[in-house]
Amino acid sequence: MSNHEKALDNALRAAAQGYAVAPTTINKTPAIPSPHAKGHNCKGQCGQPGHGVYDATTNTADVRRLFGLAPKAVGYLIACRGRLVGLDIDVKNGVNGYETLAELGRKHGFEIPRITTTVFTPSGGAHVWLTVPEGVTVPNSVGRLGPGLDVRGTGGYLVGPGSTGRAGEYTFHPKTGYTEPQPAPAALLALMLPPPPVVRPQRRVTTAPDAAGRTLTGLVNVVLSSAQGTRNDRLFWAASKAWAHVADGHLAAGDVEAELIGAATQIGLGEAEARRTIASAGRGVHA
Repeated sequence: MSNHEKALDNALRAAAQGYAVAPTTINKTPAIPSPHAKGHNCKGQCGQPGHGVYDATTNTADVRRLFGLAPKAVGYLIACRGRLVGLDIDVKNGVNGYETLAELGRKHGFEIPRITTTVFTPSGGAHVWLTVPEGVTVPNSVGRLGPGLDVRGTGGYLVGPGSTGRAGEYTFHPKTGYTEPQPAPAALLALMLPPPPVVRPQRRVTTAPDAAGRTLTGLVNVVLSSAQGTRNDRLFWAASKAWAHVADGHLAAGDVEAELIGAATQIGLGEAEARRTIASAGRGVHA
């Protein structure tokens, strides 16, 4: 069996277990080139393949079709969606992520579940599969938890077991194999989540209230006029502008949140998603 066939076989097995998959190259990158020019923000809305993790699917026929479009694929990715997150432990370039994780556990009082899916990487590291509560969004991060520890969260992916990389094969833990991913310890989950935005004390308002109201109304209208596929981006843009006015003392934080969340839910975004986007925009302004 070729590496391509082995990757397809393992990808189909993962898809049957409910994991969304897509083919990858020997460099562990998505195997189907993008149909768009650089700088696009399409996440598959065009209906064509070539959108990386957004191609990932659990449909058997679609998995076969994707691999058929990527004859040089020797691996597959598993999209981190829903409740699945991955803890990527690296051991390379003098960094030992296992030591970092052990120290983090001692400091914050948690242990990684002993029986959860663990995939060993060719370099000596591991991908630990964990789950988070329904509705919780964990962002991707590189080294934020500490040296050699990355988090594969929403919009990220894990290399599937049975994939081949330049350094070798990704394999299940030999003693446990595949097992149901276990919940991330609460203390670890808290570390994975971004800190809440810091809203500085408001300065004295120097803009007339009616002018401030018109500014916020204009930003709300930007959100309300968003087309399908641009809603979250335009909400982020409007929130960034609004938080800048909060920092200048021209708008109240509570008004900004209430008005933008209201507009976002009117156009079909979930309240939790809208809150996360608005908070993320606030962190950018206050960074």
